[in-house]
Amino acid sequence: MLDNLIFSLNGTVPLFVVMVLGYILFKVGFLTKEFIQVTNKFVFKVTLPALMFRDLAKVDIKADFDTSYVMFCVITTLFSIAIVWGLSRILIRNRSIIGEFVQGSYRSSAAVLGAAFIQNIYGNSGLSGLMIIGCVPLYNIFAVLILVLESPDKERNPNLGQTIKKSLKGIVTNPIILGVFFGSIAGLVNLPIPPMADKTIASVASLTTPLALLAIGAEFKGRKALGQIKLATIASFIKLVLWPALFLPLAVYLGFTGQKLVALIVMFGSITTPSSYIMAKNMGHEGTLTASICVLTTLISAFTLTFWLFLSKSLGWI
Repeated sequence: MLDNLIFSLNGTVPLFVVMVLGYILFKVGFLTKEFIQVTNKFVFKVTLPALMFRDLAKVDIKADFDTSYVMFCVITTLFSIAIVWGLSRILIRNRSIIGEFVQGSYRSSAAVLGAAFIQNIYGNSGLSGLMIIGCVPLYNIFAVLILVLESPDKERNPNLGQTIKKSLKGIVTNPIILGVFFGSIAGLVNLPIPPMADKTIASVASLTTPLALLAIGAEFKGRKALGQIKLATIASFIKLVLWPALFLPLAVYLGFTGQKLVALIVMFGSITTPSSYIMAKNMGHEGTLTASICVLTTLISAFTLTFWLFLSKSLGWI
């Protein structure tokens, strides 16, 4: 229990500290608005696509492929998106923040944390790749679709044809989607990546999390965040408590235990990925609600992830 708590804190506290650092550096004038704008674009168009490509290119899709497990990841991801999106359109009056709420309620830091959690427990990253294949492409595709369809600009331009055209164009040309697509192809054909190229891509990809966290902290608006605290709290509860409570028992019932279950714990119950903030900002949304959700899930997940790990271990699931 103590080891799991220390591991969870090691995985989440540094993220929050970097956010706080970004906030402080911006307040004292060390980071400028121009720097943050460039950082947002750089992460969105360069470092995050590189991260997606490298994560998926490293997956040996043909070896140890479990169709039922991948389909479980796909179906539960689609179910969670559909439920939270449908209810949001019914219950949230402020239409301009629906996209941010939906994305923050389902989109985990699965690619970043999945391999790390499994490696920490079992000594290798194991089956995290199957989980990544089953959910990460859908995370990104639906994030683009939702953020376009629920864009604040849509209120000023409600033409359905233009909205659909913009959505399709946004999906096809989105740098993150392209990273996922080409990474999946590379993993499928076991594309050999020369060490020099791999190290270069890894260096660029490693910039994603720190830059995204600095940007979140720098643009975190305390008063506005407090105004969104209710929705941020609801989204955080859905992300960290509701989905694991619904889907983990079902996964065990279907026989997914051990490494597979640990990957699912991360998929369902980890922090809302900081890249969701970058995507929201670059697709015309204010980003305040997304930043608030990222901060809250980062704070709370150290305890909720520990709880799910401890519960699973106590019940003999892992």
